[in-house]
Amino acid sequence: MKVRFAPSPTGQLHVGNARLAVANWLFARKQGGQFLLRMDDTDTQRGNKAYEEAIRRDLTWLGLDWDEYARQSERLARYEEVIEHLKATGRLYPCFESELELKYKREQRLRAGKPPLYDRAMLKMTDEQRARAEANGKVPYWRFKLSGATRRWQDIVMGDCHVKLTAVSDPVLVRADGSILYTLASVIDDLDMGITHILRGEDHVTNTGVQLDIAEALGAKEGRFTFGHLPLLLGQDGGKLSKRLGGLALSTLRNDGIEPRALVAYLARLGSSDDPQAASSMDEIVKGYEISHVSRSAARFDVPQLLGLNRRVLHGMSYDEIRPHLPEGADEAFWLAIRGNIDLAVEIAHWWSVVKGDIVVSAQPDDTDFLREAARLLPEGAWDDTVWKRWIDALKSETDRKGKKLFLPLRLALTGEDAGPELAALLPLMGRERVAQRLKDAVQH
Repeated sequence: MKVRFAPSPTGQLHVGNARLAVANWLFARKQGGQFLLRMDDTDTQRGNKAYEEAIRRDLTWLGLDWDEYARQSERLARYEEVIEHLKATGRLYPCFESELELKYKREQRLRAGKPPLYDRAMLKMTDEQRARAEANGKVPYWRFKLSGATRRWQDIVMGDCHVKLTAVSDPVLVRADGSILYTLASVIDDLDMGITHILRGEDHVTNTGVQLDIAEALGAKEGRFTFGHLPLLLGQDGGKLSKRLGGLALSTLRNDGIEPRALVAYLARLGSSDDPQAASSMDEIVKGYEISHVSRSAARFDVPQLLGLNRRVLHGMSYDEIRPHLPEGADEAFWLAIRGNIDLAVEIAHWWSVVKGDIVVSAQPDDTDFLREAARLLPEGAWDDTVWKRWIDALKSETDRKGKKLFLPLRLALTGEDAGPELAALLPLMGRERVAQRLKDAVQH
């Protein structure tokens, strides 16, 4: 079994196509199959090497490795060979209409109450007419002559699917400049590279019918491929998920502190019957993945849900797992003290500043005398995990404060926040000198 993820390096990887990468990778790893990463990079005008590297970097960040790597731009000679074969067999035919002429034809058909299908007028051209057109400087583009059959397949996500090719225009497969389009290049690659299962978005269903017709023209037998079309992702508002939303680019999510394991788990279960909030290891995600659990209905990408799962993943991470995210000098005690209070990895730096750096602290006017007393009563001796209790016991005895009136002024003075990690865990990390200085600064400010 072999699957492929074939992005076009014309932009950043977003959650929509990342979901397809995750589905293909998990499906292959669960079944013991192979995962091919193939760059559909024949669009030289929009394609960019920087995007190709960014896609590789994003997939690596997600933890998705590949068994093979290919670029379509390195297979142009093979495409030309197949193109010539299809021309020779009459399945590719030259067309000379301009975009303006095609637009006029579509409008005419619509006015007549007919579907705006291509009329195959160019099939009626004589050799003399074609020679005259070329002599006048016209260069043909090439369409594939569809068989008119109804292409059927049993989709592993959508169930029974079919496409009536009589309701589809003959697709353009070769541009006037001789460059190949995705629809044909993809079929050639899938056949040559031994792809067995094709998992992609439901927006490709009609394209699948066309590509099955092309595959047959190239000698493929019925049932050569198994398809699974995943429903499209919607935004939180129920609208179509736009690639233009920069916040949903993987690079943005990474920079915002989303854990890759949280994103993989969320995308794997999105729109399925599985619990989207289960904070599993990668091995557990692979073991539990079932393509049959994916619903046929569109799924919503819910950012608060992802943040909730990210929080759970972070809270369960050991010191060894989180160490790459920690500032230099941060030890296990620091991580254990703060991990229950962070939603995103980028928040770690703030709590490191609270513990070891310079921050702005505050106090209410009514609390200044209390904070002076708190500074006076700071324990001497061992500054360990007992210091908080010793200090609080002394403050309770001397000030008669308790509850919020006791704890909130201390938290504001020592951390600048009204909520956060337990002060009992932070105090030993901060040290007596820093605590005393913070109390002094709070009173002065």
